Amino acid sequence: MKPYDYRKYRPVPAPRLANRQWPDRSIEQAPTWVSVDLRDGNQALLEPMSVAQKREMWALLVKLGFKEIEVGFPSASQQDYDFIRWLIEEDRIPEDVTVQVLVQAREHLIVRSFEALKGVRRAIMHVYNSTSRVQRERVFGQDRAGIAEIARNGAEWVAREAAHYPETEWVFEYTPESFTSTETDYAVKVCEAVLDAWQPTPEHPCILNLPTTVEVASPNVFADQVEYFANRVGRRDSWVLSVHTHNDRGCAVAAAEMAVLAGADRVEGTLMGNGERTGNMDILTMAMNLYSQGVDPRLDLSDPDAIIGTYTRCTGLPVHPRHPWIGELVYTAFSGSHQDAIRKCLQKQQPDEPWQVAYLPIDPADLGRDYQAVIRVNSQSGKGGVAFVLERDYGLHLPRWMQLELAPLVQKVSEEQGGEVDSATVHRIFMDNFVAAAGSPRLNGYRLDRSRGIDAIEARILEGKVETLIRGQGEGAVSAFVDAWQRYSGRKLVVVDYSEHAIGPGTDAEAAAYVQLNIDGRRVCGAALDQDTVSASLMAVMATLNRVLPSSVTEEKGKLSLAG
Repeated sequence: MKPYDYRKYRPVPAPRLANRQWPDRSIEQAPTWVSVDLRDGNQALLEPMSVAQKREMWALLVKLGFKEIEVGFPSASQQDYDFIRWLIEEDRIPEDVTVQVLVQAREHLIVRSFEALKGVRRAIMHVYNSTSRVQRERVFGQDRAGIAEIARNGAEWVAREAAHYPETEWVFEYTPESFTSTETDYAVKVCEAVLDAWQPTPEHPCILNLPTTVEVASPNVFADQVEYFANRVGRRDSWVLSVHTHNDRGCAVAAAEMAVLAGADRVEGTLMGNGERTGNMDILTMAMNLYSQGVDPRLDLSDPDAIIGTYTRCTGLPVHPRHPWIGELVYTAFSGSHQDAIRKCLQKQQPDEPWQVAYLPIDPADLGRDYQAVIRVNSQSGKGGVAFVLERDYGLHLPRWMQLELAPLVQKVSEEQGGEVDSATVHRIFMDNFVAAAGSPRLNGYRLDRSRGIDAIEARILEGKVETLIRGQGEGAVSAFVDAWQRYSGRKLVVVDYSEHAIGPGTDAEAAAYVQLNIDGRRVCGAALDQDTVSASLMAVMATLNRVLPSSVTEEKGKLSLAG
């Protein structure tokens, strides 16, 4: 393999800011969001959207709450032209939504774009030309003055054509394409030339859009460029500062957020970050980032599954299960320590307090997700995850000491079968190992008397057709029952811990009982379920004994003998 040579690359020069302000700022409100899914996103697909898919995507974007939507490149695509005409002629544009079209700074293309928008109530005409040094010298063969002239001419043609359609409220937008690779002081001069042509006012502002057409530096460098630009272009109250970031370095969202700190008012992007190369800035991610900080995102993202469905149908692209915020697995914990922390936090979280749950930066319910997806069990899971699924799906609140004994059994099954273990399998493992063991010998009835603070028990134990009566005393039914076993088996039994609860509400709810015994120096757990609380407790003791003393019950000299 030929070694790669890092020395052939050079860092992008950053503007010098003597007193940068953006690092000390916080985002307190969402920017104006602009979806470019129908243009930038569409042109990056292996198969561009059909008319039906464009209409479905348009409906989704409107439903989500986008107020500015770039609908196409009508001078370059007949399909885009026809779609825009459908929007206008079929009156599909809500009154509070503004459509936007993109066009190069070329006269005949600008004319064609205005024709596509004839009759629209309000629209943004977005004109661009590339300004970077490599584009100037190696693509266009122009110097700085020549590129600035292209921008100025484009702006003048846009203003001229807009005058032919006075029934429409026009907003002009200019983009110095490849801004991040352009000398920032030169980008300022080009945009000043555009402003001179348009003469915007505070009442009728234009838009200056700064793209990371190719992401060539870290997000902080882009923020410096944006702040430098914002502080040096005149008539600041007469233009809106917009950004359009790409994801070549994987930092599109970070760059957009830092740009907002640096003065950006408006952000262009796509759903899921679809776009050229590694994609555009993912508006869903940035909007949810703001939401998680207590900032209203001004988009309705409460039904991510519907968004994913439309997105995949229209683009043919999958959504990664680890996609930020809305991926299938982002609210799922497999790690045992994570599961345990989530379970404990959810139990303590109160509905009227700020969200404070470990490993979950937001409440999944806010995005229409329920807690069934939060904790799933595989070979990496621990007691917390096992306990969570039993509590969630079966109403079983296992005490910690039983969780510790159950978790390795579940882990073993996961390793043997390879992959995730569903809650039904976890429940079966629990029942087979801790409950079903009470089958033989079993409790066939009991009588409990309480006198002077002491409980006396007579219990009938049945194995096969042989019934044996055992007697004991203690403080409570469990202690008395264990005493009876000790008297007749000669084994040393100590109740280490005990827990019980009702499964569900109501007086007829089934009871679950859990017991941990020390049997001849070994700690063992058992459990049982029954309509009667005391029966459940005694059956749990039987289950525990049968886990370590599997044998026959026989009568020998009037005593109960456990051969084991």
